[in-house]
Amino acid sequence: MPDTNPDEKATDEKDTPSVETKVEPIDDLVTTKHTLTLKRRKLAYTAQTGRIVLRKEVITDGKSEGHKAKAEVFVTSYTLDDADPGTRPVTFAFNGGPGSASVWLHMGLLGPRRVLSGDVDDPVAPPYGLTDNQETLLAHSDLVFIDPVSTGYSRAVDGEKAKEYHGYTADIESIGEVIRLWVSRKQRWLSPKFLAGESYGTLRAAGLAAHLQERHGMYLNGLLLISSVLDLGTLRFTEGNDLPYTLYVPTYAAIAHYHGLHGDRPLDDVLADAEDFAAKELPWALARGARLSTQDRAEAVATLASLTGLSESYVDRVNLRIEHVRYFTELLRDKGLTVGRMDGRFTTWEPDGGREHMSDDPSISRIIGAYASGLNHYVRAELGYENDLPYELLSMDVFKTWSYSDFEGRSVSSVDSLASAMRANPHLKIHVAFGHYDGATPYFASEHVLAHLQIPEELRENIDTAYYPAGHMMYVHEESRVRQSKDLAKFVKAASGQ
Repeated sequence: MPDTNPDEKATDEKDTPSVETKVEPIDDLVTTKHTLTLKRRKLAYTAQTGRIVLRKEVITDGKSEGHKAKAEVFVTSYTLDDADPGTRPVTFAFNGGPGSASVWLHMGLLGPRRVLSGDVDDPVAPPYGLTDNQETLLAHSDLVFIDPVSTGYSRAVDGEKAKEYHGYTADIESIGEVIRLWVSRKQRWLSPKFLAGESYGTLRAAGLAAHLQERHGMYLNGLLLISSVLDLGTLRFTEGNDLPYTLYVPTYAAIAHYHGLHGDRPLDDVLADAEDFAAKELPWALARGARLSTQDRAEAVATLASLTGLSESYVDRVNLRIEHVRYFTELLRDKGLTVGRMDGRFTTWEPDGGREHMSDDPSISRIIGAYASGLNHYVRAELGYENDLPYELLSMDVFKTWSYSDFEGRSVSSVDSLASAMRANPHLKIHVAFGHYDGATPYFASEHVLAHLQIPEELRENIDTAYYPAGHMMYVHEESRVRQSKDLAKFVKAASGQ
């Protein structure tokens, strides 16, 4: 005879709260096959898109609790079918921000499909569109696009803190782990390997080059640094730091030239004068402070005003120190316009004629709709990946809360990391792309940083540079996009020994 009444047992089971079993996240990659017809060849390639789970070994009181899922990172890769992995290069690409997804390089320059975003003189109206990228780098290298945590569809897993990934070192470690996993799982350790970064992504790429060497023994063939910033001290207009006030002057002069403020003078002549002044007279004048004579000050004010297109009274009032956002707001104030920070060719109406800082950056607001529409359509309709999360193109929350605690008391810089990587790997090649109208990462600042790399003189031959008549995303400008694609292809082939 049973000791328990069946009815009582049923009641007990019903009243006992159920224990939820936590579902361990797994990769949700989707694979599709595609072909792309170029002018001279047909590319058959495999696309794989979705989220890779990052795990970390958890140790409590000296005891391992196993590898626990920490984040899911959204990755899109393109690999050429039937290629020899021993000779076929692979390029890992990401944008910057920090807080930006890789959509810009993916859908604007490198990938097999690209967004029709239009340009300054050729704006595109919604709902926009996509087209085959006849200049895709896939013709010369496999491609892997990585969205850092909290960008794109990348997120921390349930119960984990996303902010743990929002910092210089943690970001490099997480992206480095994605690269290690992909290379290992695809058996690509013997492939020529490249990193392509844009903006803050160049700071990341330089740090990653050293990290991959030191942590995993993974030596790279090259870095593609697009709109480079390797030392934030060259860009931050902080008290006591006069360097940005000098390094921005050639970019100001280029933007003034584009908007007709230098008459019919050739741009090269204007830039030569601006670079000379920014390298010699202006640093001296700023360093003199109150010791600067009245005559020397007047001459410096007149020259700086002439180069930048601003009035002498304005330059005098700001004490020869022109902050960049204030410049973009001031340059065309008399016309009721502001110019773009990312690309000084763009303009928009400024509703407040007395504003010190522009209310909108037209070089972002005029193109972001095309990229958002293109990516959200493409990833579902053509790559077959479904996810109801919003695709975060640019997260200002990430940007505002990014941690630079690793650099407390000093400038945020990956210059030493790059130099260390180059010295340890003398075969590492560097390609740096500049936009003359880029007001976010000015070309003269990047030149300054490269000139101060602590590397032997013979390694300077490993650095290749290219300049374009466009802005931060120089590939928005069609002529620049086509030429830049050829430059990148040439660099990858040469650095791969092809």
